[in-house]
Amino acid sequence: MTMQLTHADATAPGTAPAFAGRHRRPDGTGRSPRGARAVLGAILALAAVLYGWGISAQSANSYYSAAVLSGTKSWKAFFFGSLDAGNYITVDKPPLALWVQSLTARAVGVNGWSLVGPSVVMGVAAVAVLYVTVRRAFGTAAALIAALVLTLTPITVAIDRDNNPDTLLVLLLVCAAWALQRAVGSGRLRWLLACAVFIGLGFNTKMAQAFLVLPGFALVYLACASGRLRRRVGHLAAAGAALLVSASWWMVIVDLVPASSRPYIGGSTDNSAWNLVVGYNGLGRIFGSEGGAGGGQGGSFGGAAGISRLFNDTMGGQISWLLPLAAIALVATLVARGRRPRTDLARAAALIWGGWLAVHFLVFSLSEGTFHPYYTTAMAPAIGALTGAGAVALWRAPRRLAWALPVAVLVTGGWAFALLRRTPSWNPWLAWTILAFTAVAVLALTARALRTRRRGAARTLAVFAVTASLLASLTGPAAYAVSAATGTSRAGGTNPTAGPSVAGGGMGGGPSGGPSGGPSGKATRPSGAPAGGAPSGGTRSGGGPSGMGGNVSSALISYLERNRGGATWLLAVSSAQSAATIELQTGEPVIAMGGFTGSDPAMTVAKLQRYVEDGKLKYVLLGDDGRGGSAGSAVTAWIKKNGTAISATAYGGGSTSGTLYKLT
Repeated sequence: MTMQLTHADATAPGTAPAFAGRHRRPDGTGRSPRGARAVLGAILALAAVLYGWGISAQSANSYYSAAVLSGTKSWKAFFFGSLDAGNYITVDKPPLALWVQSLTARAVGVNGWSLVGPSVVMGVAAVAVLYVTVRRAFGTAAALIAALVLTLTPITVAIDRDNNPDTLLVLLLVCAAWALQRAVGSGRLRWLLACAVFIGLGFNTKMAQAFLVLPGFALVYLACASGRLRRRVGHLAAAGAALLVSASWWMVIVDLVPASSRPYIGGSTDNSAWNLVVGYNGLGRIFGSEGGAGGGQGGSFGGAAGISRLFNDTMGGQISWLLPLAAIALVATLVARGRRPRTDLARAAALIWGGWLAVHFLVFSLSEGTFHPYYTTAMAPAIGALTGAGAVALWRAPRRLAWALPVAVLVTGGWAFALLRRTPSWNPWLAWTILAFTAVAVLALTARALRTRRRGAARTLAVFAVTASLLASLTGPAAYAVSAATGTSRAGGTNPTAGPSVAGGGMGGGPSGGPSGGPSGKATRPSGAPAGGAPSGGTRSGGGPSGMGGNVSSALISYLERNRGGATWLLAVSSAQSAATIELQTGEPVIAMGGFTGSDPAMTVAKLQRYVEDGKLKYVLLGDDGRGGSAGSAVTAWIKKNGTAISATAYGGGSTSGTLYKLT
């Protein structure tokens, strides 16, 4: 990473970057120089270590882990993304990420390798695709910087060590940017269609969040692609049709299946995938009206909504380290392209990443609904790309603008110092070390701007300035990244984050440990403790398992297994958190009557009565507060009236909270 950045490193289409060497063709493609390939290999290896260290025992989000387990037992549960193999209710996301994990689990069992392993692979792949994309537009040096920034982004390390769908979403969106850049550069429809399909797949990973890149992508193609305006508009219309098909096919199939023949759509208020898209996973995230799935509680996890949210005590250390630099870099890159032709590839690429970052920043900052820190991993590729491109542009700026790079490094190092001083007891030497790196880098960059005439001295000074600048900019996020990889932070579980705990930081991940199993995919039960780690809380309102039938003793589990008979479900509880924990502990399906936190209107008296009459369910565990899901009083009253309360002494007591009822 100490190679000298030259004036020609960022180029227009049809010219070769200075680092191209004999391996590059005039169109900007071809192999990277041997030294660059070695550096890229080291970056990818670093990413693999950070994301994959100790994953065999890594804690994962038990909510999704239970759905993966169910997908290994039932192809119907696999397709719908059901929480339980009995197909009572789905998770509140589309199943594409679960499909990857479930297919892996069918081969190697439900364990850290199948739950977190795919995230590691996809995270490393995203770094590689980002490198290829940035290199085509800005050259090798910019691409290497971009890859390193993405690798070391703290929240990316944390989420890539988990089984949430965000890692797959990031990979798909980076692939979409790669395809769009090819479309802009070539004017060919096939690349634009590929971009639309990647975004559609992203929609089937995390629904509406995948569409945040659409405004910028469409405008860039319309403004910068080759060909006449009518042709570009026609291409966008065709891409829109491809996007519609690739995004909606699963949702359409699900809603066409009769409700009696499929599981309830978790997170919806009317048992439809469309409601889930528009409500909880759509407008509800922005305006804080997630409906039956639970109201917005963004302040519980990412801090209060506002333009400064991503810089607050909770979010700052996760994503904001290079945000000021990315903004400066975007301006520098656009200025550097000057009055290039409308179709200039580098300027179009800068607009692609700039639009990506701007829309995400505004939506994440101002959303009133549920907001978790790990959502911001979607910003990391854009920050990396802009940082790499901007570093090259600032390095080769004319003498009258030579002050811009020292100022950018000063701002970046100063912000890193401020972030680290928020937790002065966490590695207190680190903030002052970064301040020293920043001072050295600024002095070296200033000296370079004076243009020494000795060629050897100029090269030495350049290498020194680049090294100091990288240390000033990346030491802080690297420290947070290492904390996530080594288990000293809250990586893994319900709300993975990196770095030290901060006041008002929301919930961390669940306990360590992951479900284990052999090739059969059946989870094995550790003595007296659930596999997979029950989350310490939920991602929506309504509280955690405690008081909702979530604390279940091994004695009760043994009792249920002995007396279950031929019932489809081992037990019914209020929330998915509780159900997931028991499923991972036993390997058996459990009904989550009210979905994630007991607030989905999934259970009715008629449905519960039918399950009991058909012999599919024999036992229900009501929490100490008597809750039985969002059907609430009617369901709870029916259970108490028609069920027989089982004394704790009948199954040996233990740590179970709530009352067990037998329904016959």
